[in-house]
Amino acid sequence: MTTAAISAPSAFEDLTYKKVAWRIMPLLMICYIVAYLDRVNVGFAKLQMLSDLGFSEAVYGFGAGIFFFGYFIFEVPSNIILHRVGARVWIARIMVTWAVVSGACMFVSTPTSFYVMRFLLGLAEAGFFPGIILYLTYWFPSARRSKIVSIFMAAIPLAGLIGGPLSGWVMESVAGVSGLKGWQWMFVLEAIPAVVLAIVVFFYLDDSIKSAKWLSAEEKNLLADKIAEDQREKIDHGSFGAVIKDGRLWLAVVVYFCIVMGQYSLTFYLPTLIKTAGIKGILNIGLFTAIPYGTAVVSMIWFGLRSDKKRERRWHLVIPMYMGVVGLVGSALAGTTNTEIAVAFLTLAAAGVLSATPLFWALPTSFLAGASAAAGIAAINSVGNLSGFVAPFLIGAIKDATGSSNIGLYVISCVLVIGSFAVLKFPAKLVNR
Repeated sequence: MTTAAISAPSAFEDLTYKKVAWRIMPLLMICYIVAYLDRVNVGFAKLQMLSDLGFSEAVYGFGAGIFFFGYFIFEVPSNIILHRVGARVWIARIMVTWAVVSGACMFVSTPTSFYVMRFLLGLAEAGFFPGIILYLTYWFPSARRSKIVSIFMAAIPLAGLIGGPLSGWVMESVAGVSGLKGWQWMFVLEAIPAVVLAIVVFFYLDDSIKSAKWLSAEEKNLLADKIAEDQREKIDHGSFGAVIKDGRLWLAVVVYFCIVMGQYSLTFYLPTLIKTAGIKGILNIGLFTAIPYGTAVVSMIWFGLRSDKKRERRWHLVIPMYMGVVGLVGSALAGTTNTEIAVAFLTLAAAGVLSATPLFWALPTSFLAGASAAAGIAAINSVGNLSGFVAPFLIGAIKDATGSSNIGLYVISCVLVIGSFAVLKFPAKLVNR
């Protein structure tokens, strides 16, 4: 379908989608902020936990990354269950489970217990992100999805924007209360919101357009017709076995693997990189992490809006990936010699890599539908997220061996370049919708 062939949406259509977005997106974003914070707050815990427990950088990297093995195991089954039982019940269940495990991370005392708790956290959280991506396909057609997914995934930098200063404050201000370390209190206190939000999700979220009592009959018909029209242009393979035989799925896995390598090299190590740049004190480090994340919020939404407006997907993804490359390499070269320049490059890296993540999802959701979308999205996310293990473990091992994270950042940059070439393997006529 060419851009010229696409009719302009009516005012009623725009108002209807705006109504849907305001109904579901704030809650989903808040849930993802909490989810992401519980997933990556180990990056702040690292600033105290390694010395308190005597862990090496490699132990931290392995523990941070093993989360994604648990994630990998249960991702596809979880999304298939969500497609069958509905988002409301299943997402609430996921949130309660991960809250319990995340809070229990306060009991970590040995490398083995650290590995076990991180693995269980991945198992508990599996299905949340791909479940939300799938859920959004029930409401928004491909032409509107880059913007809406970018808005949803702005929760990642928002989690850093809020969580950095919050984690730094908690770890400094309540350390020693009731005999607990600052990092132990952080795990407990940051797990509580997930339980509260799970209750809200259960009573507030609607499983489908049909069950949304806040929509008029005319609005429901419009939304249902748009989704039906969107689905007719896609493929429902009918079975998971058929899905995994589609070569485009595995090309998408390669792209996502590369992007996530960049994403988690930042989210797990940004506090450490900020410290390396010359910032002292846990609270100050937390405040400085807000700069890259705050910039990334604006960048993500801008790229998402522009991608939908232009109906162009590939270059809107490739350009942020190269922003990530320049930012990571530049921060490594700046090192400790110039704090301002190092933070500026880290800001560029965060804006690029974090913008690339939501833009990626316009690719697979442009050719998957129905049960294929449920299984395919989960498969891409689960396999791609294994790079969330590779990135922190690789950087940690390299830092133990060389005393510096720079070589690890160069390797991650090369991976992003490889991913950018894979993006351009997707035909423009397939994804530019």
